[in-house]
Amino acid sequence: MSEWKTTRIRDVAEVYDGPHATPKKVEKGPWYLSISSLRRGQLDLSKSVHISEVDFPKWTRRVAPQVGDTLFSYETRLGQAAYWALEAEAALGRRMGLLRPKRGLIEPRYLCYAYLGPQFQEVIRQHTLSGATVDRIPVGEMPNWPILLPSLETQRAVLSVLNSIDGLIENNRRRIEVLEEMARAIYREWFVKFRFPGHQDVRLVDSSMGRIPEGWTARTLNGIVSVQSAGVEPASLSPETPAIGLEHIPRRQITLDNWGTAANQGSRKSRFQRGDVLFGKIRPYFHKVSVAPVSGICSTDAIVLRPDAVNWGQAVLTISSDSFVVHAAQTSNGTKMPRADWKVLGKWQVAVPPAELAGEFTALVRDQLALAETLMFENRRLVELRDRLLPKLVTGQIDVSGLNLEAADAKEEAG
Repeated sequence: MSEWKTTRIRDVAEVYDGPHATPKKVEKGPWYLSISSLRRGQLDLSKSVHISEVDFPKWTRRVAPQVGDTLFSYETRLGQAAYWALEAEAALGRRMGLLRPKRGLIEPRYLCYAYLGPQFQEVIRQHTLSGATVDRIPVGEMPNWPILLPSLETQRAVLSVLNSIDGLIENNRRRIEVLEEMARAIYREWFVKFRFPGHQDVRLVDSSMGRIPEGWTARTLNGIVSVQSAGVEPASLSPETPAIGLEHIPRRQITLDNWGTAANQGSRKSRFQRGDVLFGKIRPYFHKVSVAPVSGICSTDAIVLRPDAVNWGQAVLTISSDSFVVHAAQTSNGTKMPRADWKVLGKWQVAVPPAELAGEFTALVRDQLALAETLMFENRRLVELRDRLLPKLVTGQIDVSGLNLEAADAKEEAG
């Protein structure tokens, strides 16, 4: 441990905080980052929104994230941080700051891991100020806070271990994206363009929703899904029962990968089963629609939908489609916090194929999403492994001096 020394943040990094106001959010444009996107070293952009090109210069006048920065929360989600690795325009959100490493004095990504390590987390706890509404840390004092660091060589050895795990996590995440896009592409072929297997021999006929393949029927979503309204008090359940809030449902991602437990829930919740579709009804334009990978309870701000077995695939891809979510946003009620209304959405018309064809599509989709789900659970295990190793690695409890960094780098480049 002789090479491990305690220094001050100011000696290895510059500290910045973000704006103390909130801009108008838009559908497209530079990222406006949220502290909800900070997730144990990873950045989940599905939790962030966008600002306009016009507002962007104003919100980045003080600082804008650069590759190598560590983003952190200085209010409410204290201790959370994430490494910024994107070549993309972004502005810090409220309650967010960043550490900009001084190159040559610290490895940029190591700074993020050190921030998440037990030594610096304890420093954060010691400096936390309890307010009337939220806890916070004084960003202005952070440059003087102590941080435990090893030599640059040891930092690189630690990174070779943690980066390998993070690389696997990122690879799995990309595979999940590909699998979901493949499912969406097949859906568009079959149910939008009507280019399903054998379509060449099927003529189009008139229906209440326009021309559809002969033998198909024009129905509403209510005809192939049912709303599940059973409620339960969390206190009556096992504390380990999975609990899903709107904050857990990712944007534009069918594979749900995060949840809490009933132990932390207060008010009455809705029940759901594995395979149900959870549709976030508050601000539906956030596109929070996912399939539950477990059974449990969820916020009543999510509509629990249970497709019938044969038409499960069509129901899932329809409800998560862009066109349906746009319809949900356009027909929602309320100004500040619009809510989707299933009494309206359930009347959305769908062309339903014969049972045999519907079952074939469901089998295809289940295979794709089952693999995505398997990768999601693998990522959860990898995150747990990384989180167990990280405290020991960034405090010198695990000796990394024997690692062959050249071999590790060569393997990474080859991969």
